[in-house]
Amino acid sequence: MTNTSDLANKDCVACAGGVDALGTEAVKEMMAQLHEDWALSADGTEISRRFKFKAFAKAVYTANLAAWLSDQTGHHSDTAFGWGYCTVTYTTHESGGLSDNDFICAAKLDRAVSP
Repeated sequence: MTNTSDLANKDCVACAGGVDALGTEAVKEMMAQLHEDWALSADGTEISRRFKFKAFAKAVYTANLAAWLSDQTGHHSDTAFGWGYCTVTYTTHESGGLSDNDFICAAKLDRAVSP
């Protein structure tokens, strides 16, 4: 994993439509800046990271952290959790794909959960 501090220190820009999704090369460059557990969807429109735990409480804490970060940045994740897991997914619905905001939020989450 490379250093996510550059992305994690950026702010999200409000999306009001009309913003094109990132191209394949830009997505590859941004993915290289995230934790290796982030996965790109088959259609290239979403990134997600699945966290695994030995119990329920840490899954809830991680879901709450993702929700709090989403609220702070104004760019909201899709978050699913249950016993032993939490999956966080980012996409930019307005552009029909990925934007800088998705990678900024993912990097902020990486930083927040790193030891």
